[in-house]
Amino acid sequence: MSGATTSTKEATLPEFKQIMGHPSPLWMLFMTEFWERFAFYGIRWALVLYIVAQFHGGDASGEAVANLTYGSYLALVYAGALFGGYIADRVIGYQRSILIGACFMAIGLFAISIPDPDVFKLGLATIIVGNGMFKPNISTMVGKLYSTADTRRDSGFTIFYMGINMGAFLAPLFTQVLAQHIFGSNGMPAYKVVFISAGIGMLISLVWFAIGRRSLQGIGAPEPQAQSRLRMAYVTIGALVVIPLVYFLLAVGATNLQYVLSVLFIGLSVMLLVEGIKNGKVARDKVIAMLLIFTFNILFWMFFEQAGSSFTFLAENIVDRKLGGFVFPTAWFQSVNSIAIIAFAPVIAFVWILLGRRGANPSIPRKFGLGLLGNAAAFGLLIYALSNLVDVGNKIPFWTLFLVYVIQSIGELCLSPIGLSMVTKLAPVRLVGLGMGGWFLSTGIGNNLSGIFASYVSGESGLSVTSALAGYTSGFWSLAIAGAILFLIAPLINKLMHGVK
Repeated sequence: MSGATTSTKEATLPEFKQIMGHPSPLWMLFMTEFWERFAFYGIRWALVLYIVAQFHGGDASGEAVANLTYGSYLALVYAGALFGGYIADRVIGYQRSILIGACFMAIGLFAISIPDPDVFKLGLATIIVGNGMFKPNISTMVGKLYSTADTRRDSGFTIFYMGINMGAFLAPLFTQVLAQHIFGSNGMPAYKVVFISAGIGMLISLVWFAIGRRSLQGIGAPEPQAQSRLRMAYVTIGALVVIPLVYFLLAVGATNLQYVLSVLFIGLSVMLLVEGIKNGKVARDKVIAMLLIFTFNILFWMFFEQAGSSFTFLAENIVDRKLGGFVFPTAWFQSVNSIAIIAFAPVIAFVWILLGRRGANPSIPRKFGLGLLGNAAAFGLLIYALSNLVDVGNKIPFWTLFLVYVIQSIGELCLSPIGLSMVTKLAPVRLVGLGMGGWFLSTGIGNNLSGIFASYVSGESGLSVTSALAGYTSGFWSLAIAGAILFLIAPLINKLMHGVK
């Protein structure tokens, strides 16, 4: 039954104009995501530094709180995708979910520019709600442009992933110049301008999609029975009601939030399994394989997302950023990941194609294993630097942290774009949006754990060489062991996937 349904949907795909070998709407979605990521990553470098400077008077003891807030914010951003996917699947369709989500994100970005702790958290809550309706659904729309048998599918997601990273690359460079050179200084950055410029970027994303969605020819539009604009009004009102709840979750602390996220993950797993069982043994096995991959995804992001928390304080306080007469800005480290993604994404995509022609393309689980081991290698380099390369000023060389971001990015390329594509292949046909929400929920759980881990690394008095070495050593072993385990059980997961590549 599942297969028949899929075939019917694929037979009705519109005949899209092809641009550079891919359906033309891919490029519209590419630019929509570019501007949304510009907005999202434009504030990433500033959040923890702003919290310490604005709400803790610049005292290093505020680092732990900033890390926890950052981790909880990211966790809820991705957990919100669970509900956004469901709303798109069952209530208003993907296109309308993206439009409403973009509006809420823009409002939230402008709100966090107001220097009040309560308004700041309320603004973060609004961004979270908006992102939940935007992020999973635009990724799902990319998958809907291709049939499941289309060999261009993975490369299409990789191109889309490059759009994400082009926005993420430019945003820290642009917002840092605004904050520290045009409207502020290195000693007193104008963080307000960072948040406002991100809000403008989000408005551009909204307008771009509102105009360009005609090219989708109905892909992602609501079903005939869901065309009523009243549904959009109900969803908007519901989102407004949810914002105070998200604010409360931000306020209760990362540990309590972890319990909430775990319950959500269990509930989502049960829903997907029930749907899989209804569709037969093959669909059930695919769901089980997908959930196993989600578990390893949690661990990857728990340590990867140190990039926006403890690595930021590492760059600010322990890395020697002097390059001749130039001091490399802390914000610009956030662009290194994107530079590496843009540079290496075509290389990795070509490697997969080349290995595929030779019958040696790694399976999805082993690509994930490579991602975990790549992340482990980055922490291994930090262990070496903090053990052997610390100078008399308690600083490690600039190149070490720069290379850490590059190595992590290569690991990310083995995992993240493949994960997006995997969900569209393994999730039950009726709940692809919910499956994509599950992918982002697992990422969110990892992000919340990243904040807890980063607060442990910083401790009560702020990040030090000793605390960083101890924390990053535990991160290395966690990732290395998990990567080895995934390689060992890859044949079992492949069997459950029933031929999905």
